[in-house]
Amino acid sequence: MMDLWQCQREMMELYQTSSNKLNSYITDHLLPNEVFRKNVQDAVDRICSFLKEKCSMNARVIKTVKGGSAGKGTTLYENSDVDLVIFLDCFDSYAEQAQTRDSVIKIIEQNLEHCRRSLAFQVDISPPRSKGELRRSLSLTIQSKKKNEAVEVDVLPAFDVLGQITDTYKPHPKVYIDLIHAGGKPGEFNTSFTELQRNFIKRCPAKCKDLLRLVKHWYKMYKKCLRETYQSSVPLPSKFALELLTIYAWEEGTGKAEQFNTAEGFYTVMMLLVQYQHLCIYWTEYYSLEVPTVGEYVKKQLRGTRPVIMDPADPTGNVARGKGWNLLAEEALKCLSMPCCMKGGEPVGSWLVQVMLTHVELLLIPILKTHTFGSFFI
Repeated sequence: MMDLWQCQREMMELYQTSSNKLNSYITDHLLPNEVFRKNVQDAVDRICSFLKEKCSMNARVIKTVKGGSAGKGTTLYENSDVDLVIFLDCFDSYAEQAQTRDSVIKIIEQNLEHCRRSLAFQVDISPPRSKGELRRSLSLTIQSKKKNEAVEVDVLPAFDVLGQITDTYKPHPKVYIDLIHAGGKPGEFNTSFTELQRNFIKRCPAKCKDLLRLVKHWYKMYKKCLRETYQSSVPLPSKFALELLTIYAWEEGTGKAEQFNTAEGFYTVMMLLVQYQHLCIYWTEYYSLEVPTVGEYVKKQLRGTRPVIMDPADPTGNVARGKGWNLLAEEALKCLSMPCCMKGGEPVGSWLVQVMLTHVELLLIPILKTHTFGSFFI
């Protein structure tokens, strides 16, 4: 009960913050300090060094990519999820990755167990989340033997389909055609596109990343309160879905402005969550709907049950899939009436954002030239 009281108190601290003081709240409570950032980087460097130099397996590490909030530049104070994607030359196709990824993870785990005493850091290996299922990642807690702080890292082996990329890189259409023909589950191979997912968010200006931090903080506090209330995990939409929803609100509501009113941005995201059943969002930064195979596949997703928020880097992934949108909507509605979303007794107001594709517009894709369309406004 003490933990429940604590998380409710923290939630109310945000809710009772005046809308004109949200920027100060972010600065004081959410921004990571330099020591924490260095500790995260140290943990990543240590596991990368181990994988490249001391891990015996029949594969070569082509490159490593830091994903998660640490890679995207949206880390919260003392709360960072680090996805370390390792691209290996033993995977020469999506199918090969699906078939052998679990065995590669087991080999890495065995190497870590064997070398545990000789490592310059302490490592704890978390058990698989689901018994009997093929694993996509190896969850580790890494701690320097000279420091007290520990960092949680998920190691994810992946097929290097993109090769070396730049900030303006756009994959050849064949990359996505092969992905669709691979016939995997929605988003099953999204680790191969981690760099594009990271760059999509990393390109956002500092103020947008602060808004992302605020939305993620709200999400994590609410998730914690639910867990403490029910004494078990409660299904909620993915954090990545909320990140993309926030970016979409910023793009549409401000025209990608570097400066904007944080309270209005937060209010807009809460409004979008309340109306989640209308959400239908996608981007064409990395894949084109004018490519027949890709266009047909994505349009089928867009005609599906709402909400739909397509992964900008992976056309097979509707990241809004899953349960719990109604719970987020209820909490967002509560948030809208709190001081953090009010000014002078009135709502701070929202940005004008299109959120729904009509039947006619779905038929016109890709004749329409903008990357998102709609007839529903907030």
